[in-house]
Amino acid sequence: MNHSVLIELRTEELPPKSLKALSESFASSVFAALKEQAFASAASVCIPYATPRRLALMVTDVAAQQPDRILEKKGPAVSSGVDAAGKPTRALEGFMRSVGVGFEQLQKAGDGKAEYFVARTEKKGEGLDTHLADIVTQALKKLPIQKVMRWGDSEHQFVRPVHGLILLHGSRVVAGEVLGLRSGNKTLGHRFLSSGEIVVATPEDYAANLAAGKVLVSFAERRASIAAQLEAKARELDATINRADGLLDEVSSLVEWPVVYVGEFEAEYLEVPQECLILTMQQNQKYFPLLDSAGKLLNKFLIVSNMQVDDPKHIIGGNARVVRPRLSDARFFFNQDRRNTLASRLDKLGSVVYHNKIGSVLQRVERLETLAQKIAVHLGANASLAARAARLSKADLVTDMVGEFPELQGIMGRYYALHDGEDQAVADAVQSHYQPRFAGDALPQGNIACAAALADKLDALAGFFGIGQIPTGDKDPFGLRRAALGVLRILMEAPLPLDLRQLLGEAASGFAPDLLSLSDGLPAHLEDFMFDRLRGLLKDAGHAQDVVEAVLAQHPYRIDLVPAKLDAVRAFLALPEALALAAANKRIGNILKKAEGAAGNGFAQPDPARLQEAAEQALYERVQEIAPVVAAHVASEAYADALKALASVRAEVDHFFDKVMVNVDDPAVRANRLGLLKALFDQLNAVADISKLGV
Repeated sequence: MNHSVLIELRTEELPPKSLKALSESFASSVFAALKEQAFASAASVCIPYATPRRLALMVTDVAAQQPDRILEKKGPAVSSGVDAAGKPTRALEGFMRSVGVGFEQLQKAGDGKAEYFVARTEKKGEGLDTHLADIVTQALKKLPIQKVMRWGDSEHQFVRPVHGLILLHGSRVVAGEVLGLRSGNKTLGHRFLSSGEIVVATPEDYAANLAAGKVLVSFAERRASIAAQLEAKARELDATINRADGLLDEVSSLVEWPVVYVGEFEAEYLEVPQECLILTMQQNQKYFPLLDSAGKLLNKFLIVSNMQVDDPKHIIGGNARVVRPRLSDARFFFNQDRRNTLASRLDKLGSVVYHNKIGSVLQRVERLETLAQKIAVHLGANASLAARAARLSKADLVTDMVGEFPELQGIMGRYYALHDGEDQAVADAVQSHYQPRFAGDALPQGNIACAAALADKLDALAGFFGIGQIPTGDKDPFGLRRAALGVLRILMEAPLPLDLRQLLGEAASGFAPDLLSLSDGLPAHLEDFMFDRLRGLLKDAGHAQDVVEAVLAQHPYRIDLVPAKLDAVRAFLALPEALALAAANKRIGNILKKAEGAAGNGFAQPDPARLQEAAEQALYERVQEIAPVVAAHVASEAYADALKALASVRAEVDHFFDKVMVNVDDPAVRANRLGLLKALFDQLNAVADISKLGV
């Protein structure tokens, strides 16, 4: 009969940052194997469980016995499986031995491309007891574990020592051994709030049995319980929670019976920048800091405890004693750092290696200073402030606070710059020059900050590309894809009227030519890389592929104009003339490409005196008429109006191709017609390459 299966591996405390991934991998591997081996049915459901001291799961509707099955295995192609005499080749003989069949038992099948041999064998169904322990063992081997350990005198290896194994099918214990443990139906509850063994009668009783033992065994339910308790406590205090990525998952992996308490520290520590206090509470103590309605840190925090007690004063007091030295360290670092100005720390950057082929961080800062100044000039911004921001941008790397908390680089630089009396715009740029750090992150605000941020990212791109450290596959150790996306987002979303090609050239010019092995081809390499990133960025934003390709085919170096061009092309596509003109444009491009070699130095301007056919005369007049209109619209960045004007030429284009032969014998007439098509081609592609649009 079909019953639910329960599997529990009881361990010592599992790595909290990995628990969720371990649970998901374990459950999916076991469930997949049960389905593959025909124990689980289409109606079966897998429910994962995970606590700091156990990996478990329940699968419903599992059979005690596999059904008899026909196993099919694909063999060599018929063409390579037999020789000219029709005898099996060595490849086919090896296949037959592997599946245990003779030549006469083989069948043939086809997939539409080729015909191949197939071996179909009947396999008698086996019992769950024969396979379950091995299924669990194989699933454990697939877990994403970087380091394993041995314990006692055992030769078994796992991420942590194991102490108990449950294998249940309904109310029956499935005999088996995993990691040296014999299966049973007993487990343990909470380390302190429960005593004695817990007997699990059936898989359906498991969660309730553990709850009675003060273990909330479902990771998802435990996480939801913590989140609800945190929100309730925050509401009681009229506060909001400062959340950190992954902290809720990590805390859910540290406790089995979560209870939230309110902790407090001395208000005097609030003189330290709140980012420092928040980080030390979150990273070191796994607390949830609280903010007031204005976003300012309160001297209260939330503790997720693994103990439910009537009087939690000892828990709260103990946590306050533990956090106090951490906050004192933060205050000490902050006060010590302010004894020296950021500018006085620059010399120390000379001993900090940025990259052994590129030089020190100080050398990089000197390049950033020059590049940020140039960018500010292009923007009409204060060049001296941009240069100053770039010069101070990395100085906080050698402060005690950033040494302790690298995540605060830039943030502490802003505090220290303001303390030193630097201009507000300089201080803000020191912090925000790292932005955007990730997808969806805020952009730097103001031209000074944008100049510093662009300089930082462009210098990294030019330097690492120049020494051949180009990202490949999923490897990008220097974050160059992120840097490229940052540059593109700043240019496009700020927006900034800067030329990408010019920026890349200026960034590359900051390096000595003999330093960069790819100095000759560097701009081209970087351009291709940037436009590939832009292509992905635009597609991820929901723009149609053909529209993106039409705009990027023209290599628009003014990235700030790209959104308007995309909108214009999308509007053009809605016109009834769009696809016909796109097809005509593609045809013209092919004609010009074939004729390009014979044209020598290019195509001549069309001479109206050489126009023989009425259709070509009409097209010439129409091109002459729309040329200044299109040029004016493009100059004023009214791209939709430019494309709308071009749509009006469709009738003359269609008539031209119906009535006029371009490649006539007379070379003068042929050249004149090619010149006319080239003039039309330039107009049609003034905004985007419309031949890329779906035809």
